[in-house]
Amino acid sequence: MSSQVTPQHAEELSTGARQLGVELSEAQQAQLLAYLALLIKWNKAYNLTAVRNPDEMVSRHLLDSLSVMPFIHSERWLDVGSGGGMPGIPLAILHPEKHVTVLDSNGKKTRFLTQVKLELKLDNLTVIHKRVEEFQPELPFTGIVSRAFSSMENFTNWTRHLGDAQTQWLAMKGLHPADELVALPADFRVDSEQALTVPGCQGQRHLLILRRTA
Repeated sequence: MSSQVTPQHAEELSTGARQLGVELSEAQQAQLLAYLALLIKWNKAYNLTAVRNPDEMVSRHLLDSLSVMPFIHSERWLDVGSGGGMPGIPLAILHPEKHVTVLDSNGKKTRFLTQVKLELKLDNLTVIHKRVEEFQPELPFTGIVSRAFSSMENFTNWTRHLGDAQTQWLAMKGLHPADELVALPADFRVDSEQALTVPGCQGQRHLLILRRTA
């Protein structure tokens, strides 16, 4: 464990995961903490996240990412505007059998994500350095997730070409985005809405699951 990742962080992660109903193996717990250590180390130079305090990163990054895991069912996932890798890296760690692609237009961030892939040996992870509008995958994704990426209107418009009628779009939000839903494109509908409680996080968290109707 890195000097900046403490036993308290490990305890907070395992307790928080249990509260979320997420089963972590010892290996997954170790990988998540190794990821946290890399995030702390690289954040100093690369400004990967506005959260500077390692004590806040467990709840605001790791547990926040884990809170959506009960809604991850299909096989091929894209984390768009992944930034420092949330929730894509935790998703790849928890679901080694799923294919996870993390995409960001910022080269520093994708260099970090590539380093995480190498150090944690995440063979199921693909890192893409591109603007989302320019990305043309061989197959549509079965799930597309974003966390604090953009408005729901932009999220759906920019990623429409990356999915199809079978795809689930997962938008991770803070406050319930009622105003953004009004501007949702006509070919998208809300499949379900979840209010999430993230251990250690103040404030509201919401997950909106969307599908394309056309």
